[in-house]
Amino acid sequence: MKERVLLGIVDFKERNPWPLHQTGYEMEELVKACNGQVAGKVMCPAHPPEASTLIHKGKVQELAGLVTALEANMVIFSSELKGRQQRELEEALGVRVLDRTQLILDIFARRATSLEGKLQVELAQLEYRLPRLSGNYEGLSRQGGGIGTSGPGETKLETDRRRIEQRVDKIKKELVEVTRSRQVKRKKRQGRYVPLISLVGYTNAGKSTLLNTITDAEAVTKDGLFTTLDSLARQCNLPNRQKVVFSDTVGFMHDLPHNLIEAFKATLEEVQSADLLLHVLDVSNPEYLNFKISVDSVLEQIGALNKPTILVLNKIDLVADKGLIVDAHRKFENTVEISASAKFNIGALLSLVEDFLAEQVAEINVVLPMARMDLVRLAHTEGDVILEEYGADGIHLHARVPAHRAELFQQ
Repeated sequence: MKERVLLGIVDFKERNPWPLHQTGYEMEELVKACNGQVAGKVMCPAHPPEASTLIHKGKVQELAGLVTALEANMVIFSSELKGRQQRELEEALGVRVLDRTQLILDIFARRATSLEGKLQVELAQLEYRLPRLSGNYEGLSRQGGGIGTSGPGETKLETDRRRIEQRVDKIKKELVEVTRSRQVKRKKRQGRYVPLISLVGYTNAGKSTLLNTITDAEAVTKDGLFTTLDSLARQCNLPNRQKVVFSDTVGFMHDLPHNLIEAFKATLEEVQSADLLLHVLDVSNPEYLNFKISVDSVLEQIGALNKPTILVLNKIDLVADKGLIVDAHRKFENTVEISASAKFNIGALLSLVEDFLAEQVAEINVVLPMARMDLVRLAHTEGDVILEEYGADGIHLHARVPAHRAELFQQ
């Protein structure tokens, strides 16, 4: 049976960095992603915020009435709650109370499939929970308390805190090993010099669909938020036969919980080490400019904002006003419009990718001594051999190789 959720969309007025209607829409989509049912949605002014309940007492009373009237068994707020605020609201409303961060963490926990993904999500959940432990056990800590005694509640609190801290340390060590494994694979790929192209973008922008279209990756796609958590990399050849690796990443979102960004840094290292970023943007959504700003903010946090980037304007088949496309081209450099699902204009995107990577590749046309089969093998391993013929004067080799290797052949 689906949980009936009453949404509280918190309005800070001048502090709102995001349109409230978009916040409300995304909160509804997040609830759906958790298989919940939105029973109602209420705008909740918080200017200034109340220390004990975040929103004003009159609004708390209104929510309590709606919980009963709508038969809701949970209230979720669009803004992060402090431990005390969550407890006070639960007591006043008589149902479970969550905030946006907990909702997103729950989705990630449901969607993670790889060991790495599960570890990252668990780490984020534990680090979110740790500072709120004292509040969760405040009532218990007073049972049997007094001078010289700690009481059973306090003992349980300290035990739980210690266990969580130990688990956090263990997960961090395991993720360090995952990072080392990634670095080994990355060095191996860089040794062969296969360029890495990372797909980044707001959640539900169509990155996985684009990866499938380009590489036949068969990644799971679904219309919804955070359908892909675990990174997926696929090697393929561009139209000019250059070998490249395309890598899909977790979708971003505005005001993404800090713990999640920290936890997913091992995965996001793929973005940091990429030779080129494809920033996939759902241009059919009226808020696409805000989506771009949000993604750029996360890229800045992980040190990848200044990487070579192609802005991919996706879902143009859903855009009624084509003037929006023209406007986007005016605003931003290196843009290309496509429809990943309809496979429209993919060739133009790949041509642009080839142009970006051209500076990193050199074309050679040489005659090698028969004794230099090692260079022939190098051309096959790290480059793309166009022609290989054996004659009396030596080995005729026409190939595209990494620019930093070209000198070996010229010598």
